[in-house]
Amino acid sequence: MAEYKAPLRDIQFILNEVFDADSIWASMPTTSEVNLELANAIFEEGARLCENELFPINRSGDEEECQFNEGVVTTPTGFKEAYKTYAESGWVGLGGDVEFGGQGMPKMLTVMFEEMLYASNTSFALYPALTTGACLSILYHGSQELKETYLPPMYEGRWSGSMCLTEPHCGTDLGILKTKAVPNDDGTYAITGTKIFITGGEHDLTDNIIHLVLAKLPDAPAGPRGISLFLVPKVLVNEDGSLADANSLSCGSIEHKMGIKASSTCVMNFDGAKGFLIGEENKGLAAMFTMMNYERLSIGLQGIGLGEASYQSARAYAQDRIQSRSPGGAVNKDQVADPIIVHPDVRRMLLTQRAYNEGARAFAAYVGMWLDMAKGHEDTDTRQKADALVALLTPVAKAYFTDRGFDATVLGQQVFGGHGFIREWGMEQFVRDARIAQIYEGTNGIQALDLVGRKVVANDGAAFAIFKSEIDAFIAENKGAGDMITALETTLGLLEGSTKVVLDSAKGDAFAIGAASCDYLDLFGLTAFAFMWAKMMITAQGKEGDFYTSKIAAGQFFFARILPEAHAYAAKVNAGSETLMALDADLF
Repeated sequence: MAEYKAPLRDIQFILNEVFDADSIWASMPTTSEVNLELANAIFEEGARLCENELFPINRSGDEEECQFNEGVVTTPTGFKEAYKTYAESGWVGLGGDVEFGGQGMPKMLTVMFEEMLYASNTSFALYPALTTGACLSILYHGSQELKETYLPPMYEGRWSGSMCLTEPHCGTDLGILKTKAVPNDDGTYAITGTKIFITGGEHDLTDNIIHLVLAKLPDAPAGPRGISLFLVPKVLVNEDGSLADANSLSCGSIEHKMGIKASSTCVMNFDGAKGFLIGEENKGLAAMFTMMNYERLSIGLQGIGLGEASYQSARAYAQDRIQSRSPGGAVNKDQVADPIIVHPDVRRMLLTQRAYNEGARAFAAYVGMWLDMAKGHEDTDTRQKADALVALLTPVAKAYFTDRGFDATVLGQQVFGGHGFIREWGMEQFVRDARIAQIYEGTNGIQALDLVGRKVVANDGAAFAIFKSEIDAFIAENKGAGDMITALETTLGLLEGSTKVVLDSAKGDAFAIGAASCDYLDLFGLTAFAFMWAKMMITAQGKEGDFYTSKIAAGQFFFARILPEAHAYAAKVNAGSETLMALDADLF
């Protein structure tokens, strides 16, 4: 059976020793009251919640699924009770703005808790994740009245949120959406249209669901410039904050999916529903991207969490399952066979999982650090630098975490052999639940296009130069610390060269960005992981104990057996677009 324990020791290592989060938090007014003692208490309580409340209903929720009956969605057995515990313990508002009832915890802390949440029960995690993202858009773009009315009950977990973008005919190309917003006499808007793939669009966990809906005004400009964002509550709200009448919207159906089956994925119909403008007219896409960018990092954490859960289960199985003898001679001579962890290929799979998971966890903390600085650092230049890095690294985190997370779940399933294909062992659920993370919140191909087109080429590599300077400084500080520094320097050189290739080819080749984007993102992600593994290995050097010994060994595996893939990615970026575009479409 699958098992999960929150990786508290590794989380503490990353925050305490690798990044010295205490000093970072103390340096900024927004986080100065947070310290590692508080953080560790939060992690320990979060671990108890995830291990004891959420993980036990993960498989049963998958088996039961959400149920739909004439517009009413019912979550699986145990979800309402678990959500009540979750909300009453204050977890929904963990990173929320303190002015409106949130706890204001830094992103470096919340990313670690979110990983635990996704690892223990991805379907459950999606409900509060959408709420948190919706709160961000309201906080940064909504009027004071909207903030005061909606944020406190959302942070409390009494109300939840959803993000309504996709329509039957449009997903990535939101400029062609058809949902309309017609102004009412009272300053509100009548929202009419159909949205699909709406996570948490309808359920029985909260008293109200606050939908953030993209729509177009009657005289809106064509394309993305004509999109506005609206807050559309499931139940209208009285001036005193109490619930009034139901709004004119409904759930038409729920999707039957490959995975995340206990998460309700809804078709939402808006039939002249009352909505409230968030931000300015025709500038809704920017407001929605505040939520979208949060969700993209959050979904990246889904990849890490599921990879970790799969690894823990595969490790336990490999230590227990006996099959054949070790190539070096019998290890357990009193048994008929040795545990499969003695075999090189099983070790390859387990170490690959671990290299992905722990590299991603460290990089998540790194991105969280820059998010905290962008929000709370007192120095203007530092905030601007942080903003640039967050924009650059977000598509990498979303896509690379979820690609490698899916790979990790497949490897974990493979360790189990035939048992991994059987539902009762739980490994195939990790694979199914991980697969969607590569698709929603912008497919990973779209993330790659965003990285190369908008974050590298659009500013002529300026944001990349900032990231490169961070790694250059680290290399300079640690010359002679080990072979991993040389390997990191080589890989950074490959990424820099590939960046120049993309910048040059994009000037004369309309297909250059699309041809290079996915391989470039993989090379970028691999370089980022090498940066993190080098930091972790140097931190662990000279320290006694099994934890540090195994950390260095896992890092050595990463540099010897995974990092060489960088040369292949660089070669593919350099190959250009010709072979991709040469074949006529009719000949495919």
